[in-house]
Amino acid sequence: MLKIIISPAKKMNVTEDHPCKLTDPIFLDRALELHARLKALDPAELKDLWKCSQRLAEQNYERLHTYSPDRALTPALLSYEGIQYQHISPRVFTDSQWEYVLSHLRILSGFYGILAPADRVIPYRLEMQAKLKTDKGADLYDYWGSSLYRELLLEGTTELVNLASGEYSRAVLPWIAKDSSDNTGHLSASQLSAVSARPRCVTCIFGEIINGKVKMKGTQAKIARGEMVRWMAENQIEHAEEIVNFHELGYEFQKELSTADEFVFVQLS
Repeated sequence: MLKIIISPAKKMNVTEDHPCKLTDPIFLDRALELHARLKALDPAELKDLWKCSQRLAEQNYERLHTYSPDRALTPALLSYEGIQYQHISPRVFTDSQWEYVLSHLRILSGFYGILAPADRVIPYRLEMQAKLKTDKGADLYDYWGSSLYRELLLEGTTELVNLASGEYSRAVLPWIAKDSSDNTGHLSASQLSAVSARPRCVTCIFGEIINGKVKMKGTQAKIARGEMVRWMAENQIEHAEEIVNFHELGYEFQKELSTADEFVFVQLS
């Protein structure tokens, strides 16, 4: 099965108005563990961890002590409000688009690990690259280890379209290249039988030609990634090769600049 991975957004909201039945995040117990660890830090420590302004630190400190992951009521895809999510436009999805993303889309998260669109979440601030020490290591890459990749394997992922930023894809992509025994060593016999072979991964690059080279700009890339998710849902895309037909916002697939695992799209108009 094709899966799409995307990054979360820093800006989040709370809403109980949604078109889908809420589900529990697969790693809810581990999110609760991180929540407790964050609550044990004082405001100065949290501000340093979050690397944000005093105003945002105070807002997120209040949220941290107001909300709990086991009482969340907002589906993940409607909770994030960043540029990428504005262009996904989930609030105007048809039923078939919702069914598509529920099956195919996964959001990577420093706090929740991996989320399906209908997984219930709370507003939080915890980037994947945050240096939060746990009993598993010095940061969140150590904390999550290969578990996010193993979860994708357990979901039967055979093809992976990577629309996540480098910060978040780093929690999954390096494990694809590792020996399979590293990724499945903690799975039971029944789980191992359900795991697909190592999936093919295609990373999408969105940019412009500047001085003869492809240059990717942050905001434009976020917009393009959101448009790609929406377009894939509209067109019910089931295979990675089909995304070469993406033409939104003047982007065109550049075969001569692409490789088997990196598809380059250049904005021509």
